[in-house]
Amino acid sequence: MDAMTSVPFHGGAIDLSALKPAPPAPAGAVWWVEADDRSFESYLGASMQHPVVVEFWSPRAPSGAQLSADLKDLATTAAGSWLLVRVNVDEAPAIAQALQVQAVPMVVGIIGGQLAPLFQGTAEKAQVKAVLDQLVALAHQQGLAGRAQPVVPDAAAADGPDPRFDAADAALERGDFEAAIAEFDSLLAANPADAEASAGRAQARLIQRVTTADPDAVHSALAFDVNDVDAHLAMADLELAAGNVDAAFARLIDLIRITAGPSREAVRVRLLELFETVGPTDPAVLKARRALMTALF
Repeated sequence: MDAMTSVPFHGGAIDLSALKPAPPAPAGAVWWVEADDRSFESYLGASMQHPVVVEFWSPRAPSGAQLSADLKDLATTAAGSWLLVRVNVDEAPAIAQALQVQAVPMVVGIIGGQLAPLFQGTAEKAQVKAVLDQLVALAHQQGLAGRAQPVVPDAAAADGPDPRFDAADAALERGDFEAAIAEFDSLLAANPADAEASAGRAQARLIQRVTTADPDAVHSALAFDVNDVDAHLAMADLELAAGNVDAAFARLIDLIRITAGPSREAVRVRLLELFETVGPTDPAVLKARRALMTALF
């Protein structure tokens, strides 16, 4: 078996005890996909919510067959802690060239759009799991605690609106935001990995806050105290609702830089919720996510 060439993580020991166990996997579900030159970029966006592990492989390198099987098994066992994206370098040469893949098998991690080389060559399953556990812990430290959506092979794609959201959509239409949020909460309780339900909840909460906000009072509060955290949170909501996405994100990131303790955590949580509202692949979110990492660390 080839030796594993690993790239160490920096920043000291990582406490894995804080990570919650993965929920049971739905029948037939897996957490790995095959990507090509066209679809790969869409999976990069998912790294703004949870780690993405990319396996570069080739049928011309049979020594990696066991590694591929181990990665698939580990991904399914992790049940959404990370998503495995498999790239056949023979069929997706542009990706391999862009990421300077010199030999296969090669495994890299992606957190918040940033590349984290993991190892090249093959390795024992226990070694691979230890490296991936570190990747997940590092993502949690950086505020990426989302879970990947399960994939059911050969499942037929549904047409039209998702019926899961009918009750929440009806509540939003009649202006009952509490009921809409409760519906999204029910969906998330059943499946914490439901990214669409998480985004819907964030959007419903934003609409609720903006609908009840008094812009004049918010401006007055900031004029009276420029460090008023609650006023800044309300102003960021108003800015986002008005389409000033960059301004809303910058306001909260600047606030994170000058706050500490519970206030800082409240701002961080609100910012992550606004990220959900806009969407993880939006360029403004990608840019702000990088700025947030700098502000936090």
